[in-house]
Amino acid sequence: MALLEKRDSGAVLIVDRYSKVEEDAATPESGDVLVSLERLEAERESLLARADSVGVWLRSDQSPSGLADDLGKIELVALDFPVFSDGRAYSSARLLRERYGYRGELRAVGDVLAEQLGFMLRSGFDTFEMASPNALEEFATIPKEVRVVYQPTGDGLATATELRLGT
Repeated sequence: MALLEKRDSGAVLIVDRYSKVEEDAATPESGDVLVSLERLEAERESLLARADSVGVWLRSDQSPSGLADDLGKIELVALDFPVFSDGRAYSSARLLRERYGYRGELRAVGDVLAEQLGFMLRSGFDTFEMASPNALEEFATIPKEVRVVYQPTGDGLATATELRLGT
């Protein structure tokens, strides 16, 4: 599994510094951890008091609104794409960036395909966990394929209508 991080010049492969803590496993005393929303809710005080970074993994059927008050203490939010056709994580990413002002790392996990990268970038994702053996090469080409956008997002790109009307 490749973990890519968006950079101005494209993307780079990075090492995942977070350890995903399974529901039935003990939380390590040190090191950066990635926990489920349920675990965060059950162990909020102890997790957010950690010296090391805490990340939260949201399933596609979970709303990011439960994280709103704690986003300043959460350095990573991983949003799951259980299958490529389930796009609820796009909405969650936009909510986190545009409504809640989240500036930490947003990671796309699950069934992340190169064809989705342009949309994920527009939604605010920074990192991408991809199974493709050619993930880095795909990242270099796919996002540049979409040159005209129709929906406004927080990324500041002018929509086709705005370009046409000169607004």
